[in-house]
Amino acid sequence: MERRKLSGGRLVGAAYDAMDRRLEIEFLGGEVKAFKDVQAEVWRRLIAAPNPAVFYADRIEEEYVTERGRVVRAADARSRLDALFGPPDRKD
Repeated sequence: MERRKLSGGRLVGAAYDAMDRRLEIEFLGGEVKAFKDVQAEVWRRLIAAPNPAVFYADRIEEEYVTERGRVVRAADARSRLDALFGPPDRKD
């Protein structure tokens, strides 16, 4: 899956899987929306847009089926595992 950082508006980054035709948009605050059946041309135009947030609002937001999620950062994942299983044994 190809990932790119985006700037402008509330968009942080985007990723595209050409085989699955799946586009993921990450927003400020960690929300992620995944869009199904997105053509590669839409991906190319999004990352080339002078203002990706405007392109997203005009051409993607209302046009495709979406799934919502949240980005899980490595530190968050580690702390959740530690809370569940305890911290790893350290050999100092």
